[in-house]
Amino acid sequence: MIRMERHDQGPRRKAAVVSLLIVVLMFGGLNPAATAREFDVVIYGGTSGGITAAIQAATMGRTVALVEPGLHLGGLTSGGLGATDIGNKQAIGGLSREFYQRVKQHYSQLSAWTVEQPNAYTNRRQDPREDAMWFFEPHVAEAIFRAWLKEFPEITVFEEERLNRLQRVPLIEGAIQTLRMESGLELSGQIFIDATYEGDLLAAADVDYIVGREPNDRYEETLNGIQTAYARHHQLVPGVDPFVVPGKPESGLLPGIDPAGPGVEGDGDHRVQAYCFRMCVTDHQDNQLPFQKPEGYDERAYELLFRNFEAGAKTAPWNPIMMPNRKTDANNNRGFSTDFIGQSYRWAEASYEEREEIYQKHLLYQQGLMWTLANHERVPSAIRSEIGRWGNCRDEFQANGGWSHQLYIREARRMIGSEVMNQNHCQGRQVAERPVGLAAYTMDSHHVQRYVNDSGMAQNEGDVQVGGFPPYPVGLGSLLPRRSQCRNLIVPVCLSASHIAYGSIRMEPVFMVLGQSAATAACLAMETQVDLHDLHYEPLRKRLLEDGQILSWNVPESERGTVNPKKLKGWWLDTDRAELKGIWLPSRSVDGFVGHNYLHDADQGKGQATARYIFSKLPEGLYSVRFAYTPHQNRASNVPVTVTVGEVPSSILVNQKAPPTLEQAFIEIGQYSVEEDGQIEVRVSNESTDGFVVVDAIWILPVRRKP
Repeated sequence: MIRMERHDQGPRRKAAVVSLLIVVLMFGGLNPAATAREFDVVIYGGTSGGITAAIQAATMGRTVALVEPGLHLGGLTSGGLGATDIGNKQAIGGLSREFYQRVKQHYSQLSAWTVEQPNAYTNRRQDPREDAMWFFEPHVAEAIFRAWLKEFPEITVFEEERLNRLQRVPLIEGAIQTLRMESGLELSGQIFIDATYEGDLLAAADVDYIVGREPNDRYEETLNGIQTAYARHHQLVPGVDPFVVPGKPESGLLPGIDPAGPGVEGDGDHRVQAYCFRMCVTDHQDNQLPFQKPEGYDERAYELLFRNFEAGAKTAPWNPIMMPNRKTDANNNRGFSTDFIGQSYRWAEASYEEREEIYQKHLLYQQGLMWTLANHERVPSAIRSEIGRWGNCRDEFQANGGWSHQLYIREARRMIGSEVMNQNHCQGRQVAERPVGLAAYTMDSHHVQRYVNDSGMAQNEGDVQVGGFPPYPVGLGSLLPRRSQCRNLIVPVCLSASHIAYGSIRMEPVFMVLGQSAATAACLAMETQVDLHDLHYEPLRKRLLEDGQILSWNVPESERGTVNPKKLKGWWLDTDRAELKGIWLPSRSVDGFVGHNYLHDADQGKGQATARYIFSKLPEGLYSVRFAYTPHQNRASNVPVTVTVGEVPSSILVNQKAPPTLEQAFIEIGQYSVEEDGQIEVRVSNESTDGFVVVDAIWILPVRRKP
């Protein structure tokens, strides 16, 4: 069975530190060879990626030390992120998929359903026909991880063991030999894996990294750096005054507004995505802890929230997704929500004590936010009623009053390694030559700052959501430091990626994929007695495929349920070439879409979302204008579509509940005559619609040309 070793962070740690100091003073230091515990692979970080790395290394016959600084295993997967962000489920294989299969196996037992029956749980993103389940309670995830680890006697888990970051990790001939913990514990190994969200081990080994956003010109990107133009989603409504006394700049700025922002469009900066807690709450009163007004509550911290409502915001600013047993994974949503914007910049390089302070500030902010939304008289009564029926779960995060121990570290350090994944890899203009897994999510950055815009009003900046591309390979080089810096370290979590590419890669299933691949590379390097940088790729590729990893995306279009736009005659524009305003979210949930995905408005922000397609310099003739969408019963029956030819608009309402009437997922909007070098503009809106609005491709097909 697995060996679990836990070291108390309190008096026992202090005693160990005192003893260590006495030894150092008496003898001038410790002899690592005499005191270190020896393993083949030492993994620092008990995140989901660290766990799959440990299991893979043990599967390949290696002894493993899995070192977790805290009290819990699984990182965010067991820390509240139960609504798995995945992009495309078919891109996930290996141990990562096995974890989600184990989740399904757990919920296939009636004993797992303590509050509701299995048939009462509905989630449109979970297909019961699948071999895996992607939605789960936090305690279930951690229990699965712990039970899984116990299957491997080769793994020793050390809990509550923090790396001594006050000392540099020494390298001998470019290789790490030993890690020293604050308790005095020393662990030696042949290969080391940094599986932390912060990149603490790579930093302690003096491996290059970056914190913040690169400028666009560094990797020939367009979505990196400061992005005020793209900051359309999760935005404050227009007209929110940023000053303590409205209209009076001399009174100072409200809390959370950066006086130095926003900066020059496309330039790099030190800012990172906002953090929050993913909230597991319930509407089941027997298991509910009502939201409490926290000690230290400061009403001024929520003045922007109040003003946002008073300026016209009407929706509860959160996104609760149902988990089994009437629980949620609730995430940030809208312009003022659970993301504590601007408070994450110091986390990556902060000391442990400073991180605890940052954690507590986030906790105070989010506890105060939920109490405010449920109780404060300046919050609309309908929203107070909606939030007030929820509360933290008594049976989750019990040591912390129902609040997660795991802050959502969306990004911290990012290694600058042998290969840097960037926007061009995501969108297929560059391809990683030695793939060790696939990433499949939209390039997704949360806001990083609040500032005063040119109109003198408060505005958020940093949110970028750009998708429309298929799963793409993540290269082995992005997991490796530069050869000159360290020869025996591999990094599957704080891997080498630009800010915007990391926003696509940073999903828990992908961290598990990369953790497994990192361990496979480590074991093969030990087996062949070569440095990680000299490992031949073909044997690695062969072993990864044997173990169920997916390294390329070549599923036929017919099996993906998509329409290949290249087969369309005439002219077509997909959503990646449309002018989008408002919130549009990518999806592949319903088959029959054009290209790689379609967009939907989340049935929110009615009147704020539009998609505009423009076909210019057309030959004279008569054209059939066609609109693609994926039908479903949750769709709107009254989607406004306006076609403008020249200066003349004409509009119809489209019922997206009904299937498209033409082949290849389209309906005909109408036929329109165009003069030479003419233009057709198609505009789709969600104004006053009664369900989800979907936008996909627009296709114009010549019916008759001028002879």
